[in-house]
Amino acid sequence: MTTQLADAYRTRLREHVDITPRPDPVVWGSGNPGPLSFGQLADYDRRGYHTAESVLSDDDIETCRREVAVITDRLGDDERVIRERSNGDVRSVFAVHRLSDAIARICARDEVVGVARQILDDDVYIHQSRINLKPGFAGGPFYWHSDFETWHAEDGMPVPRALSVSLALTPNYSSNGALMIIPGSHKYFVGCVGETPEAYHRESLVSYRPPVGTPEESDVTKLADEYGIDVITGPAGSALYFDSNCMHASSGNISPYPRSNLFVVFNAVSNALVDPFAAGHPRPDHLAHR
Repeated sequence: MTTQLADAYRTRLREHVDITPRPDPVVWGSGNPGPLSFGQLADYDRRGYHTAESVLSDDDIETCRREVAVITDRLGDDERVIRERSNGDVRSVFAVHRLSDAIARICARDEVVGVARQILDDDVYIHQSRINLKPGFAGGPFYWHSDFETWHAEDGMPVPRALSVSLALTPNYSSNGALMIIPGSHKYFVGCVGETPEAYHRESLVSYRPPVGTPEESDVTKLADEYGIDVITGPAGSALYFDSNCMHASSGNISPYPRSNLFVVFNAVSNALVDPFAAGHPRPDHLAHR
């Protein structure tokens, strides 16, 4: 293990502390060349996210759907497959870029990884990949959280020099559990109360409201009152790029229409993982590639 760094993002605490301003940049570097324009970079810095349409073709979408069906059938009850508590349907499949060469090639395209390199101003690697499936009538919610809070506490990611790319494999409607983001929340860090239990990672992935790593309702309310809530909708093939520290969530899906997305998390090479900042040991490699 590498030596743990001084912690500017304290979390998993015994008692609630105030929301703190983020000490690190959102867009690293200044006006780096890449897929995004200067104006789009400025908007990303302000809101914490960027959207684009037609990033995936119909053939790409069909490839991803076919690949995840093959992977799920092959893996069975492997720990990389997370199922809905309500009916056993697949909720998430992790490490898909390692399980499918076709998906890995999609992740390596410039309109996907190139945006991450531009924003993070560094070479990048895939910290985590997954496909989230929200089947119609049964897809469960994902409660309010900052991804970076978990990656920092449980994986040892030093600073939020990371971002996620969500590629829509189905239309994302406001009615089928589309992602909600509090724009501007990425510029503040929200520490969470409660010590990380041993062997906790599985529970956090299947729980609709994890008991640890969940912000106080008062903190979410404060941020939402200040910045509002954006619901990110878009057609199949569209993309959402969002900062690792955005406060976000999604509601359950009781509509007839599934909502499926390929998520790829890119971390800067210079931000390589160290020992977890608030957990006894690192999570498995399929959740946090080292």
